[in-house]
Amino acid sequence: MELLKVPPHNLEAEQAVLGAVMLEPEAGSSVFEMLQPEDFYRDNHRLIFSALRDLFEKGDPIDLVSVAESLRQQGRLEQVGGIATISEIARSVPSAANVDYYAKLVTEKALLRQLIRATSSILERGYEPGEEARGLLEEAEKLILDLSRRRVQDGYSFIRDVLLETFEKIEYLYAHKGNLTGVPTFFTELDRMTSGWQPSDLIIIAARPSMGKTAMVLNMAQNAAVRAKVPVAIFSLEMSKEQLVQRMLCGEAMVDQQRVRTGELLDADWPKLTRAVGPLSDAPIFIDDTVGISLAELRSKARRLKMEHNLGMVIIDYLQLLSVGKKDREQTARGGPNFQNS
Repeated sequence: MELLKVPPHNLEAEQAVLGAVMLEPEAGSSVFEMLQPEDFYRDNHRLIFSALRDLFEKGDPIDLVSVAESLRQQGRLEQVGGIATISEIARSVPSAANVDYYAKLVTEKALLRQLIRATSSILERGYEPGEEARGLLEEAEKLILDLSRRRVQDGYSFIRDVLLETFEKIEYLYAHKGNLTGVPTFFTELDRMTSGWQPSDLIIIAARPSMGKTAMVLNMAQNAAVRAKVPVAIFSLEMSKEQLVQRMLCGEAMVDQQRVRTGELLDADWPKLTRAVGPLSDAPIFIDDTVGISLAELRSKARRLKMEHNLGMVIIDYLQLLSVGKKDREQTARGGPNFQNS
């Protein structure tokens, strides 16, 4: 018989955090940034934490009497165990010196509980009739990534630290005059004007049909991956991966693509094609030609490539063929696809 498992928690750490804030209210400035009421395992600890935070935000004194009065006004004093419980928590901590450490322990256990809830939810949905595997995978990845982002979130930045980083970058640029700071396209004039594609840049190439848009972006992708070794993802919604690779191979070998398509290759073409295979096969290029790919699925795949291969550039050919749902259409109307954290 399977024993009932108790969710991860650390009641001593929770009490230590609450007691430290009552002992030294100044400790709340860091604690209230790190923790939320739902991070506490016990309900009475959540209520006491909420009362402490309310007092702190109002600038009111924080002590045994004020906390008890705040809970009494909310009709929750008896729910937390009365003044005796609050007094016991306040006396349980001799010093607030280690409050940040205690808060991290509480956060760690809270994340474990959230992870258990997320995986349990996915597990239950997996048994539901009609549930699509692709949608479930996307939801699972989103839940886990959301938890991961909370784990590493830094919050605000003090301007002094940002200024230091900015000045170091300026010094680097000065020492490397003329060097590109972004992903190079090897289109000389374009790179001179942009200094390469910069992180978070959204570039849309628009022109009439058959004007060479795909050829241009493939050339950029090829240059970035083959010559600069920048990992590139290509999401092709129109052409197959075989067609794309054939185009890139002809471009790398500088062989007329029409001769390749018709099979009318010259003797001189074969050595060129053979030599081009090596650099292309070693290039960090990832191609996805999934028909009807959704924006959510594309974003999910881009995130994974970023985590696993430090993706430097994403190419979508072309945007009008991207399958978007209602939520994505609303988001696009507000300002374009959101590839943040991708």
